[in-house]
Amino acid sequence: MPKKQYSYTSSNKKIILASCSPRRIALLKLWGLSFTIIPSNINESSNLKKPSFIVKELALKKASSVASHHEDSIVLAADTVVVLNGKIIGKPKNKKESKTILKQLNGSTHKVYTGVCIVEGNKKVVFYDVSSVKMKKLPPKNLKLLFGKHMDKAGSYSVQDKKDFFVEKIFGDFFTVVGLPYIKLAQKLKNFDIYLKHL
Repeated sequence: MPKKQYSYTSSNKKIILASCSPRRIALLKLWGLSFTIIPSNINESSNLKKPSFIVKELALKKASSVASHHEDSIVLAADTVVVLNGKIIGKPKNKKESKTILKQLNGSTHKVYTGVCIVEGNKKVVFYDVSSVKMKKLPPKNLKLLFGKHMDKAGSYSVQDKKDFFVEKIFGDFFTVVGLPYIKLAQKLKNFDIYLKHL
């Protein structure tokens, strides 16, 4: 991840991350936030078709589920999907599926959508961000090294892993691809008297 210094100020409000995602936990720690982890454990299925609608809907469901039991806290939730040629690519179920996904992404440019919901009592903010990711065209012997390596990530790759040599360039917010769009999140958190900033 980018080696920048971050800090935040707030009016001592309790923050809850409605997720046990290692990436999102790492990001909030990177940005200096103090928070409690309470995963929502909702059914993450959706009947919607547009990626931007799907990630917002699921982020809203996650945040609302946890916020209903913690009305005195600020609850933050997010959802991320990878989209290639209009098709949503999720997490691989096994190494064979990881191989199929990575072959599809090899040399491609795809989009990553992250939806976010912030809830505090009756106050609710839902938004999304999208970044494009250009992948390197790897020869079969190099691509094979990635098969099954990132089974817990949509697209079966890790943009923040320095040893993952698959990503060539990102167009947009790097953190949107990781799982929380920093630029938009910092703007929206101001509505809850939380101020993120670079040092």
